[in-house]
Amino acid sequence: MTAKYLPTNSFRNYYQFIKTVLDKLLAAIALLVFSPVILVVAIAIYLRMGYPVVFTQPRPGKNGRVFKFYKFRTMTDERDAAGNFLPDEQRLTKFGEFLRETSLDELPQLWNVLRGDMSFVGPRPLLVQYLSRYSLEQARRHEVKPGITGWAQINGRRLLDGNWSEKFRLDVWYVDNWSLWLDLKILFLTVFKVLQKEAISQPGHATGAEFMGNESEQNQSINSTV
Repeated sequence: MTAKYLPTNSFRNYYQFIKTVLDKLLAAIALLVFSPVILVVAIAIYLRMGYPVVFTQPRPGKNGRVFKFYKFRTMTDERDAAGNFLPDEQRLTKFGEFLRETSLDELPQLWNVLRGDMSFVGPRPLLVQYLSRYSLEQARRHEVKPGITGWAQINGRRLLDGNWSEKFRLDVWYVDNWSLWLDLKILFLTVFKVLQKEAISQPGHATGAEFMGNESEQNQSINSTV
């Protein structure tokens, strides 16, 4: 997958270079500034939920390249008698809810930005198994680096998890319309929405519904109207 849809003029390439430099510079500064907060959150998670304090998972990035994604842990490892994890709603702690509401659980992703796996702004990195479920148009979301926040997040955040087609449409719109000014707008609106605690999670769910593919989503829409 190549970014053939992105303009290749010198200005666009220059801005992309600036974005990469700014990402790494701001991530390094943010890690230093927020290091006391990161330490306090890590200790609090350890005392409440034990080890590990950071959740890691392989996620696909630009051009589908898989990287290790970091996030503060918000759920316990509680299991049933058969050894299976309890539902997410039962494992999500009050402290975990607080971390999600304030987006403090996202702080470890600053390391992903510093490493070059992610950007501050871009389509959110989803699950590796989704790569084979995208349509060709939806797969274009991987033409740019994934982000800590993005255009879809400020236009619904996790409420869009039940509407994958709309979420991916917004992701591709960002790919086609990216600019440094748009990134600044997204960052500003992200801070505003986090402070307002707007649309933190999908109603009735601790985590979003899984994307099973476009045919599955169409079937769900049909069934919901019957």
